[in-house]
Amino acid sequence: MIAEVNTKITESEWEIMRVVWTLNKVTSKEIIHVLQEKKDWKPATTKTFIGRLVKKGMLHTEKDGKRYLYSAAVSEDETVKNVTNGFFDNICSKDVGKTIAEMISTSTLSFDDIALLEKVLEKKKETAVKEVKCNCLKGQCQCKNQSNH
Repeated sequence: MIAEVNTKITESEWEIMRVVWTLNKVTSKEIIHVLQEKKDWKPATTKTFIGRLVKKGMLHTEKDGKRYLYSAAVSEDETVKNVTNGFFDNICSKDVGKTIAEMISTSTLSFDDIALLEKVLEKKKETAVKEVKCNCLKGQCQCKNQSNH
């Protein structure tokens, strides 16, 4: 039986996961070394975050002599997709387009990124609807057209 993975992680846990995704198999000492320039964490703090990620099923552990090696139980792409989908599940459907536009306008993008977005948007026109209906319960959002609730 495969344990369910909890991909809801904190900003600090993201820092740990980014190191693990980059280095593949890593010791707590290596994670501490990578993050020491960015974070003023004591080694015990980093180990606490690692333990939480193991408990959530995000990290595999493997004994290697006296030390443990940590590897990702889920891919970075899968985790980002889950977090993004979860985020959009928590806002009014009518606000998704505006939110994506805000994310794009505040992000640094390459010409290749922009070309990809243009291609995706052009393809998305094939399934676009005239108006996105609100998916909130009455009292959850401030849609002007309350009849959609």
